[in-house]
Amino acid sequence: MNHKDVQPPILLILSGPSGVGKDAVLSRMRDLGEPYHFTVTATTRTQRNGETDGKDYIFVSQAEFKAQMEQDGFLEWAEVYGNYYGVPRDQVKTALQRGKDVIVKIDVQGAKTIKKLAPNALYIFLAPPNMEQLEKRLTARMTESSGSLKIRLETATKEMKSATWFDHVVINHENQLDLAVAEIQYAVKIARLNQIKTSNPDLI
Repeated sequence: MNHKDVQPPILLILSGPSGVGKDAVLSRMRDLGEPYHFTVTATTRTQRNGETDGKDYIFVSQAEFKAQMEQDGFLEWAEVYGNYYGVPRDQVKTALQRGKDVIVKIDVQGAKTIKKLAPNALYIFLAPPNMEQLEKRLTARMTESSGSLKIRLETATKEMKSATWFDHVVINHENQLDLAVAEIQYAVKIARLNQIKTSNPDLI
């Protein structure tokens, strides 16, 4: 195949409010054998039951995180609900340079930051069917205090207003995870066919 015919890899930014099901969507995509590099976010928050270090998140101390910040080791980082989260720059850049599609799961604030660095990435907003359903999901997780839950819901309400600048909005309906995954797959397919959404690793 002529190198000119090889399509550039796609950088897919998956965002949405806390509790909407971003982790569940990515887990399902992994199970389906989707050929992406799934970026693992570094965080200073406490590891939850059932989470695996290096798979769900890279759990680090605040000192370790700040050392990486000083070395410009993150594509994007932010303090969210008192904890630091960051997307390791090398993970994204190396995968793209190898021609591999990359998925970055990130909050809305982080997505806006990456938009400045990679405006041609594919931005997908995962949304709940309604705020009542989102509150139900957050409550069911049993990982939030009442005060923390209130803050997350208030933040989610604001974040929902940001959905308009994303390329696609995918509704994650209750018990219809495969439908959400299929819609994301379709969005990637259309982007690839149109050869519009491409990524330049040199900008990352």
